[in-house]
Amino acid sequence: MEPTTSQQVSRADDGLGIVIVDHGSRRDQANQRHVDFVHAWRARGSHRIVEAAHMELAEPSIGTAFDACIAAGATTVVIAPYFLWPGDHWDRDIPALAAQASMRHPGIPYLVAGPLGPHPLLMDVVEQRVQYCLAHVAGDQPECDVCAGTGQCRLR
Repeated sequence: MEPTTSQQVSRADDGLGIVIVDHGSRRDQANQRHVDFVHAWRARGSHRIVEAAHMELAEPSIGTAFDACIAAGATTVVIAPYFLWPGDHWDRDIPALAAQASMRHPGIPYLVAGPLGPHPLLMDVVEQRVQYCLAHVAGDQPECDVCAGTGQCRLR
């Protein structure tokens, strides 16, 4: 009996490794927020092999995350930039780092996915953020996790 399309996708997905890469920061807290986001995204259960990476300034690097995907059983790796728009990092830097990492794993195909924008859902995210912050400064909502304790979310 031939597998159905969904079974084929499921089997293919078992070998899919995803590296979600941000820029990287000199601020440890910013790097940790990215790692926490990636762990939470992986916990949603859509994909088994998901690793966080920073393009520069911090570990894990794209190469380290690529290696971790292969060690976990990935047979294909997708590098998903956590960037809003196409730019030099997406066009040149991330592909170069991915190519360098792939050299340690001959025969493993990889691709660099597109950046997040201009996806229409981002408009909803911006709207929700604006409305929440306005509700916060009106005293109707607590500070969000991003602003908590920073004093940044206030009218000036």
